[in-house]
Amino acid sequence: MPRGEEDRARNFYGDLLGLDEIPKPGPLAGRGGLWFQCGQLQLHLGVEEPFSPARKAHPALRIRGYEELLARLAAAGYCAVPDTSLPQIERAHVSDPFGNRVELIKVEGAA
Repeated sequence: MPRGEEDRARNFYGDLLGLDEIPKPGPLAGRGGLWFQCGQLQLHLGVEEPFSPARKAHPALRIRGYEELLARLAAAGYCAVPDTSLPQIERAHVSDPFGNRVELIKVEGAA
């Protein structure tokens, strides 16, 4: 992520995607960026200078309330693009505020 964009990252990953922000360890806190957690998994957003978005490599998140999340993203101005290349899996890709690709996978049987 670009330096100084923590608020935008909090909005996207925390408010919209519902991940919990966790504190970065003291020695790393001054570097910028944010850490998030969901269950036992963590997502670390580090500052990169110069910044170049990850448009191919990406995290894939399994989502409960998939349709609701897509609606929240759309209301916030994010376009989630459905990917039908694996017909047995309902999924979409969205770009975070910095252009990084994030895959959203519907958890079957979840409301």
